[in-house]
Amino acid sequence: MPSQANLKPVMGIKDIAAFIASVYPQLNDQSDSYVTTDVFPGGCTVRLNADERHLRPGGTVSGPSLFTLADIGGYVCVLSHAGPDALSVTTNLNINFMRKAEAGPIDAHCRILKLGRSLMVFDCDIVTGPGGQTIAHATGTYSIPPKRR
Repeated sequence: MPSQANLKPVMGIKDIAAFIASVYPQLNDQSDSYVTTDVFPGGCTVRLNADERHLRPGGTVSGPSLFTLADIGGYVCVLSHAGPDALSVTTNLNINFMRKAEAGPIDAHCRILKLGRSLMVFDCDIVTGPGGQTIAHATGTYSIPPKRR
């Protein structure tokens, strides 16, 4: 995914992990299911370490688990590029499921399509397996609260 030189991250992986753990501790509930693996100009990569709790009958990773991965990807994009504000919220998220996924690491490669003062639009390519085959694609919008003085 090409980096966007005009968008500079203001938070790194460790800062994001600490911030999310403090404002959203129930996300991982003492596990490492959803983790940020990369932050770069204009985007991020987040991973779902899918295990038994993320599976639906038939051994397929559930849609809600993949939806959460895309949503966390958007949250990490907005935090890393607009700054740490816990009140940045999803206003829209659309996901298309293309292939089933089994337990194991699943990555969401997210990129910011537009970052304004009050909204951020992003997309995620959700991939798994040795060839990085796309299993889902998501697009979304986050609302960014006004800066407090």
